Amino acid sequence: MTTPADGPETTPADADAGPVEDLGPVVTQFVDDADRERALRAGLEEFDLDESDRELLEAEWRDGDVEPAEAPLPVLAVIGRPNVGKSTLVNRILGRREAVVEDTPGVTRDRVSYPAEWSGTHFTLVDTGGWEVDVAGIESKVAVQAEVAISLADAVVLVVDAQVGATATDERVVEMLRRAGKPVVLCANKVDGPSGEADAAYLWGLGLGEPMPVSALHGRGLGEMLDAVLEMLPEESAHGTLRPEGPRRVALVGRPNVGKSSLLNKIAGAERVVVDETAGTTRDPVDELVEIKGMPYWFVDTAGIRRRVHQSRGADFYASLRTQAAIEKAEVAVVLVDASVPLTEQDTRVISQVVDAGRALVIAYNKWDLMDSDRRPFLEREIERDLVQVTWAPRINVSARTGWHTDKLVRALETSLDSWDTRIPTGRLNGFLGELVAAHPHPVRGGKQPRILFATQAATRPPRFVVFASGFLEAGYRRFIERRLREEFGFEGSPLRISVRVRQKRRR
Repeated sequence: MTTPADGPETTPADADAGPVEDLGPVVTQFVDDADRERALRAGLEEFDLDESDRELLEAEWRDGDVEPAEAPLPVLAVIGRPNVGKSTLVNRILGRREAVVEDTPGVTRDRVSYPAEWSGTHFTLVDTGGWEVDVAGIESKVAVQAEVAISLADAVVLVVDAQVGATATDERVVEMLRRAGKPVVLCANKVDGPSGEADAAYLWGLGLGEPMPVSALHGRGLGEMLDAVLEMLPEESAHGTLRPEGPRRVALVGRPNVGKSSLLNKIAGAERVVVDETAGTTRDPVDELVEIKGMPYWFVDTAGIRRRVHQSRGADFYASLRTQAAIEKAEVAVVLVDASVPLTEQDTRVISQVVDAGRALVIAYNKWDLMDSDRRPFLEREIERDLVQVTWAPRINVSARTGWHTDKLVRALETSLDSWDTRIPTGRLNGFLGELVAAHPHPVRGGKQPRILFATQAATRPPRFVVFASGFLEAGYRRFIERRLREEFGFEGSPLRISVRVRQKRRR
């Protein structure tokens, strides 16, 4: 992909401009890339350069530091029946609106982990869906995930609606917690003032000790409750996972009901997220550390990106915003496409979101086992037509339901991430551009021909190139440079950014 030029879109007055080889016969006598780079840098001094240009040219390249491994953090699970304010409490503890919240029961469905901190103590906070008894369908799957969260927690916060009081479902949750044997803090939520503390006192009858009156919406009583939580959390977690060094973040994105959650469950080897035939099952992005062939990855299951996000409301709207944030935080995105049906406008929009965010890209054609045999001969033709802008992205065919070819995902991820991290030495880059311009010079426009003076790679993740030129380079010529860069250096699976800085010769 290309970006607009950083300089003015005007052609300079020096009509004698030519390709980079016109700098003189000395160019052909360079014995290595370093000599070429020094000579071209010296020639660039004849042009007007601003402070940002010199900072770019003099900057030293630094590879990104790998984050050190973290010790396992204590795990705190937030449990309760639907619509008692669990996600609101989670957002209040985190100090930001992270979990999707709506004034209807059943918004949260998966168990979602967040890093949290209180009074200098760091821990993992787990939001869960509402637990109910004797339910079927998707509600039963949500309840199972809540039970798993309890089994993997070091301590539990049971949230009860103080205005409603203890219900039969709350009592069943208490029985489940007693069987689990985990330390429990009873949170009496929706106590917005002193008058509500009398309602909270009735919750003593649950037999979990003193109810902590809290208003998750306004933050009232939150500090006292968290202080009580910290007294129960162990210093060393019995269930937390040690984060290995430098796991790459992989976002699973696509339109609703394309199989993202099924794929995560298959590669994780467990029912980590709720899967249902209902479109839009996932609301909150779910992180899962998965080791594949000895390599750790952070996989992030996201909500499906709908056709008209701006027309969505409530939970679906905020789920779409969380998906976009998950793409921004990821390093590579796996866009799942339903192979059994033609590519839709939603699919291309999802791919564009990933490319615009500058993330590495892998396209996975899911539900391959459901594809009609008559459709297969036409699929390649559809791909060439519909994905003409991202022919550089690796494609794999998988079946998330059966696990067919999911092992090929690792190779595609490694290819895209390696391209995303690739840096080309400046001398080699300019040598390549010199040969390219000599064979295919920029078209003459208005009697003038822009000349490429110097080029450097300003960044990786994604690779970004800055080209200094004596005139504006047309978008078509920049796409030509990008295509030839890919042919020469690979960059399979990574978007490219090419910007042009137009600089004129210094007046004497």
